[in-house]
Amino acid sequence: MYTFRLLTILFLFIALQARSQNKEPYKYPPSEVVTIKSKVLNEDRKVYIHFPKVDSADLNKRFPVLYLMDADNHFELLAHYVDYLSRPDVLAMPKMIVVGIPNTNRTRDLTPTKSITNYMGKPDSGSYKFSGGNENFLKFIETELIPMIDKNYKTEPYKILAGHSFGGISALNCMLNHPDMFNAYIAISPSLWWDNEYLLKLTDEKLKKGSVLNKKIFYSSGNEGGNNSFFHKGLLKLDSTIANKKLKGLDYIYKHYPTETHMTEPIVAYFDALRFIFKDWGKQR
Repeated sequence: MYTFRLLTILFLFIALQARSQNKEPYKYPPSEVVTIKSKVLNEDRKVYIHFPKVDSADLNKRFPVLYLMDADNHFELLAHYVDYLSRPDVLAMPKMIVVGIPNTNRTRDLTPTKSITNYMGKPDSGSYKFSGGNENFLKFIETELIPMIDKNYKTEPYKILAGHSFGGISALNCMLNHPDMFNAYIAISPSLWWDNEYLLKLTDEKLKKGSVLNKKIFYSSGNEGGNNSFFHKGLLKLDSTIANKKLKGLDYIYKHYPTETHMTEPIVAYFDALRFIFKDWGKQR
């Protein structure tokens, strides 16, 4: 009995030692972190860059680029989605570069106007006092970030801008004021309540009935207080406005996720957004 116990202990010790010797970190998705000294924003900005593996059969292949706001929360999610959907056995979309932009001052960068009114319509001079810097942030993307990515990575012209909540209104603001910057826009639960529904008014003003807008846009809402919530009502107004404009060339869709919260919605919505934007990709191959 003593010999048996001794052999058992020895076996377990060797097995555990072997396991510890073979252990290695699992690093995925492999990406780069690059720092840009931004003259526009007057600060250093880090960006996360995830790009496809080099194909030895086509070393000159170029890729579309997805620019993602709130990268602190959603960069890995989008990198996983893009890699999976572009796999050879899936082929639901092309391989793509994902550029994630983490925040330094989120309210400043992602809000289009200066306002201290919160979603309840009450003054909030704390976190909102630095709001209204979205135009400057978009200038950083256009004049510093995109040129850096195009210079250092194998990009093709097709670009997508994606954001959630404040990032959602930032994406819409870009589409309305700088439509040529991107080919497609994703706005997950955009905070359309911002500054007394500023973006809803801007949408009605900027989009002229019957005009041409050759873009794709995906926008969505979750269960953020039920069907009477300011999020849901705002998205219904946006969808109605866009439908009434009868824009030529615009391919758009609104999706509502009644079983998802404001923070779980991006998990399903970003997947659906990619599927929508590239719904015809397989037919064109």
